[in-house]
Amino acid sequence: MIEFKKSNDKVILAYSSERLSLEWVYHELDESGVVRIAKAFSLTKNELLTTFDQSDEYKLVEFQVAEKEGEYFCFPKDVLSIEHDLYIHESIALERKLFIAERGISIFRKVDDLVSQSIYIGGNEDGAISEVTLRELLKAFPNAYELHRYASARISGVLSSYLETKDDYEEKYQQYLNKRTSREGTNLSYLFSEVELLKYTGILEKLNNMLDDEESYSEAQWQKEILQILLLLYPKYIHVFKEAPVRDTYNNKNRNIDYLLVDAGGNTDIVEIKKPFNSCVITSRTYRDNYIPLRALSGTVMQIEKYIFYLNKWGKNGEEKLSEHYKDDIMPGFKIKITNPSGLIIMGRTKGLSHEQIQDFEVVKRQYKNVIDIVTYDDLIERIKFVIKYWTEINNKSIQRAANASDD
Repeated sequence: MIEFKKSNDKVILAYSSERLSLEWVYHELDESGVVRIAKAFSLTKNELLTTFDQSDEYKLVEFQVAEKEGEYFCFPKDVLSIEHDLYIHESIALERKLFIAERGISIFRKVDDLVSQSIYIGGNEDGAISEVTLRELLKAFPNAYELHRYASARISGVLSSYLETKDDYEEKYQQYLNKRTSREGTNLSYLFSEVELLKYTGILEKLNNMLDDEESYSEAQWQKEILQILLLLYPKYIHVFKEAPVRDTYNNKNRNIDYLLVDAGGNTDIVEIKKPFNSCVITSRTYRDNYIPLRALSGTVMQIEKYIFYLNKWGKNGEEKLSEHYKDDIMPGFKIKITNPSGLIIMGRTKGLSHEQIQDFEVVKRQYKNVIDIVTYDDLIERIKFVIKYWTEINNKSIQRAANASDD
């Protein structure tokens, strides 16, 4: 076992063994000049403070391992077999577990491998690791039980392809990790809840005002305003290109997509935006006891399906053409991709429709849901309201948490 004593501005490491004669320590020093103690300390005769006592083979062996420099005890790099000196503040109690983890892992050797300067623990030195942080670091080192679980998980992962194992060791290892205390970072939802609440409340207000005064907007201006809202609701998109070219390879013609959306990965989607005039999504009368989509909706769906078809057929050549066409609008090296584009249609109202009409309209939407998302303006409003409700709850929790913290 090892113990540390602070004496005359020095740190003394005292090593003892209840089972082994300590003669081996002196013998190792005579033979090789260096002795390893507890797999963490590399000590020589320069640090040795005691001599071997034949009459008491179990007497403590003592080494000087550190010396006081200001408020810190300096452990020379050679003593710990590291590349930089270690400085531990005088206020910190020195004990074995501060230096050695499970299975003789040298803690500061691991830390030293990751840094490029001397290590300071505690005190007010610039860049010093606080004692609290150090204790958290020590908890991060795997214990014997965790290492056993990890080894079983890795081995069973290989063997399970050939043999039936006794248990799901990988699952047990993950369950163990989930039970361990983990570092808790900043809750980003709390941090941004007020901003998000303000954003979506503003979007809802703008959309309602537009719907109340839709006649004052031209079709082009209406689309421009709705696109602003869509980019806030779907932040994955970073580019919108109007009248984007697409090649109709079957008819050997160039066509134009009203609006092409491009996400941060370069992937393309199509959006069609129509003003919400009345009676544009579902019939008011039934056909064979069913409400069916009106021509405006069917035509828009057909248009998007054709654009998607054209894009997919254009393929790699189309990616190169679009990237070249919009090279002045995209970042250098950014590539536009055509990978199973999807469509989004914003049009119509469900306000004023009967329950049966809304049900049949839902059937129509689901018919295309794998490729096209059909959203009415009332759907859009409902989605925004749910988002506002979510962020309101998060913001209230954030406020309550801040109030509790101030009380503490």
